[in-house]
Amino acid sequence: MNVLVVRNDRLGDFMLAWPALQTLARSLPDARIAVLARDYTAPMARLCDGVSEVLPDPDVTGELANARALARMFRPHRFDAALALFSRFDTALALALARIPKRVAPATKLAQVFYTRRLRQHRSQSVKPEWLYNVELAEFFLSTMGVEAPVRATPPYLSFPGEEVRATREALAERLGLEAGRPLAFLHPGHGGSSPTLPPGGFARVGRALVEAGASLVLSQGPGDDAAVEAVARSLAGTPHRVYRSTEGLPAYARTVAAADLFVAGSTGPLHVAGALDVPTAAFYPFRRSASALRWQTLNTETRRLAFMPPPGAGENEFEAIDFDDAAAQISRLLQAAARRREREPTGPRI
Repeated sequence: MNVLVVRNDRLGDFMLAWPALQTLARSLPDARIAVLARDYTAPMARLCDGVSEVLPDPDVTGELANARALARMFRPHRFDAALALFSRFDTALALALARIPKRVAPATKLAQVFYTRRLRQHRSQSVKPEWLYNVELAEFFLSTMGVEAPVRATPPYLSFPGEEVRATREALAERLGLEAGRPLAFLHPGHGGSSPTLPPGGFARVGRALVEAGASLVLSQGPGDDAAVEAVARSLAGTPHRVYRSTEGLPAYARTVAAADLFVAGSTGPLHVAGALDVPTAAFYPFRRSASALRWQTLNTETRRLAFMPPPGAGENEFEAIDFDDAAAQISRLLQAAARRREREPTGPRI
């Protein structure tokens, strides 16, 4: 059986599809699962266990033109069924033009007319995590395929061999001049998503608390993050820190994040990479239903994630209203627990 899964949007959204992808793979062990992803997320998609092939979205200008380009790409694969975790007009039309017999998607937007089966989820109400909406849609898809007992995947959704994690950590320490044996905490001030993030002063307050807790502090910098990282670095004046610039692509970045004991960020793609790796995370979200901590919950084990939002009564983006003393204390305890766990697992956790 040939199955196509569509999730051709941003990195964070795509990472939150991994539990659904792996649930499909475990529940349909003999199926060939292909994924339609954006060109820049395609290298990460190739790391996903259970994915047989990755089809980068051609992203031709114009919805009709892209739909035709997608349909031409789909037809030779002779897909038996398609699951659109993310539905757009062009992709929905393309699945119909490619004459894929079974086409499943959420019951939302005009594009739903192009699907053969639809599930009403009310995602806009944000009463569940995005990853769970994806899993439930995958389970609905499996039920249409006659699978009554789906096998859900569990964390970690992405992992690397322990020896590779240890080697990466040692190489990073040598490259940045970090003191061996200290817990490794990443701050990621950059933001490529639609949700606002913590201001530089907020990141700096958390960073100082982590250094006081004994961490080696690393600012994570991806393409386009220069200004955000420089602003946090200025706010950290006098606090020891290093900058890790990601220049070798997303898979190499993921391997580096796997070596961390803690990852602190706003609700953005790299945060969800860390969550998929089951790296402990501390995330800052706006007080807004569509961008809430529940909706965009990370994929790591419950005891390895913290989430903070402005309190009720504050503005939705008023991060300064967060009790940073309390947040810093919680984050420091999470770091220390991760460091103790790593000491017990010398080849590195998340194997």
